[in-house]
Amino acid sequence: MPKRIYVGNLPFSTTESEIRTLFEEYGTVREVNMITDRETGRFRGFGFIEMEDEEADTAISKMDGVEFGGRSLRVNEARERPGGRQL
Repeated sequence: MPKRIYVGNLPFSTTESEIRTLFEEYGTVREVNMITDRETGRFRGFGFIEMEDEEADTAISKMDGVEFGGRSLRVNEARERPGGRQL
């Protein structure tokens, strides 16, 4: 079953391809969703990745705190926000 992963503290210049490449080392990345500002369309520095459970758990443990683009990544399992949206 797929698991959603939150990836935060990304440089604003990060591309979907870079995120996918970073996480493909730990398994198949089913989906990458980069969050953008509604008004400006600018990347907000975080996103979500979908991977299979076991692969996702490995990616979370290996990638949390890793330096990327001069920033320390925050990586954890996405959790449900009040109102039904993922966080």
